[in-house]
Amino acid sequence: MTVRYKLGCELTYEVLSPTVFIFNLEVAKLQRHIDLVERMTITPDRQIRTYTVPDIRNRYFSLVAQAGPLEVRYEAEVTLDVHRADPATIRETPVAALPLDIMPFLLPSRFVSSDRLSAFAQREFGHLEQGHSRVTAICNWLYSNIDYRRGSSNEQTTADESLLLRAGVCRDFAHLGIAFCRALNIPARFVSCYAYGLEPRDFHAVFEAYLDGRWWLFDGTRQANLDGLVRIGVGRDAAEIAFSWPFGEIKPGKVAITIEHTDGSPEATGRTTDAISTEEPAPNAGAS
Repeated sequence: MTVRYKLGCELTYEVLSPTVFIFNLEVAKLQRHIDLVERMTITPDRQIRTYTVPDIRNRYFSLVAQAGPLEVRYEAEVTLDVHRADPATIRETPVAALPLDIMPFLLPSRFVSSDRLSAFAQREFGHLEQGHSRVTAICNWLYSNIDYRRGSSNEQTTADESLLLRAGVCRDFAHLGIAFCRALNIPARFVSCYAYGLEPRDFHAVFEAYLDGRWWLFDGTRQANLDGLVRIGVGRDAAEIAFSWPFGEIKPGKVAITIEHTDGSPEATGRTTDAISTEEPAPNAGAS
């Protein structure tokens, strides 16, 4: 099933001194993001530079803003074509058989302290049957044991700190899920996205685990539809795919996110029992 979405964001800032901004908020150009139509409006108008990361398809653009107000508005329409499979058929890949460019997603990173959580992960999940169901069990544990609480963490909170706090937001759920996966020798990566079904509307964070030659989506918060996630970027953790990096003095203003399915397009099914992926098979490489 394919679903077409209209989505976008509006970001406002008060720039206090000349500032370089780098943004990562555009829809990733994946094979399963079909017929992408988009428009960017920057007020006041600024020249931008762009870069798309090979393979993972993260899209970055930068601009230099002078002192004063700045507004960045992004609008897009895209058809999402998800791949579905029976979770019982999806196995874990032994480390010896992993493609080498997957390895960065198996190691600890800035916010994913998987080395510190290895004993805990092995005790809680090490005895479970290997495969998609084990990562689902991780998400079930997150949902049952971590409170979704705005203001309980900040942009510096690490996965082990989230475990101690037993609270966080989507970013923290994703980091902790990734940490548990990596501690079990399952490659996992952070995903930023527009999320249909999320209320209130905001940028959302989930994670992907590499199983059986493909990246599969997981969300420990259970706040959005897995088949309604339109990917923006992927990285080892949130440090690599913030929606905005300002290099200068600013005061951030309003952030508004929209996503809806277009008229005549079927709803995302949401609570599907299928495994969901928006990647093409990648048995010998890190991404499509």
